[in-house]
This record gives sequence, structure tokens and C-alpha cells, in this order.
Amino acid sequence: MRRLQRFLAVLREDLEAARTRDPAARTAVEVALGYPGVHAVWAYRVAHRMWREPGLRLPARLLSQFARFLTGIEIHPGAQLGRRLFIDHGMGVVVGETAMVGDDVVLFHGSTLGGKSMKKGKRHPTLGDGVVVGAGAKILGPVWIGDGARIGANAVVVKDVPAGAVAVGVPAEVRVAPHPPEAVWAEDPAMYI
Repeated sequence: MRRLQRFLAVLREDLEAARTRDPAARTAVEVALGYPGVHAVWAYRVAHRMWREPGLRLPARLLSQFARFLTGIEIHPGAQLGRRLFIDHGMGVVVGETAMVGDDVVLFHGSTLGGKSMKKGKRHPTLGDGVVVGAGAKILGPVWIGDGARIGANAVVVKDVPAGAVAVGVPAEVRVAPHPPEAVWAEDPAMYI
């Protein structure tokens, strides 16, 4: 019973995260029924739970691929996603197997948390809490993106980004001095997407 209550609390938290971060979201019902980013995160949560059981890895992978078919968002069940992840629009988002995503992260459509190596081991990025990844941005390799950092639209990040910084360009460069992570939602994140 407690597991079910915790699971329902997480689902409600995901709905509230979408409503908080998307000014177009009107009701929790609208988000629950019509937001593919939320659907992809929910499917991931089930698939990730299955992935942790060695005998369920194939069904977990098949569930993640079915969710990809339905939503256009591919999240490997081995990835580690934090709480209140919001994927806005979502189409084309890819999150690799060894990616680690902190709490309160926003990923915009077309963003990739991918690898640059075919070797086993940690090959995908780690995102801290409160990170915003702009539309079409690619974060490649086992890089670290600090808390509250912003990745600009279509940036290609192949090096670490410090907490609170803004990275833009190809290859991405830190263009704005870091700001305190607690100011993350004080400014309009749309200026980076």
C-alpha cells in the first residue's frame, strides 16, 4: 500500500512540475492526458523499476521502445532521472543509458543526453539540479553540468559546465558568468531556448 501511495505521489509531483514550468498548461487533467513528455517520464519510471531486476531487462527495454513509439521521446530504462523532470514538447528527446539527471530539470524538444564513445561504462552526461537544456541542444559524453546551468538551443556541449553558467554555441562555450542556483526560476528560461 505504501509503495502505491509513493508511486501516486510521484505521479502527482510530475503533473505539478509540468503545470509549474509550462505557462500553457491549464489543468492537471490536460497535462495527464495530453503531454507526451509526462507520458514518457511515467513509462520510464515503470521501465526503470523493471530494469533494476535482471530478469526484466528485456521487457523494460521493450516498454521504453513502445513509449518512444508513442511519444517520440527515447529514455533508456537504465538512465537515472531525478524528481520533477519536465520534458517540454518532447519530440526527439534522447536520454542515454548512463545519463544521470538531477531534480527539477527541464529538457526541451530535440535535446540529447548522448555518448561519444562505444565503450562500456559511464558515457553519458550528468545534469545537476535545476538545469535547463534548450531545444536541439546536444550534451555528449560523460560531462558534468552543474546545478542551475542553462544550455542554449542547438548548443553542442562536450565539456563540463559550471553551476549557474550559461553555455551556448558549437562547440558550447560558457558565455555568462555563473549565477546563484537559487535564482534559477527568477529569470525566463525561454531566453535560452
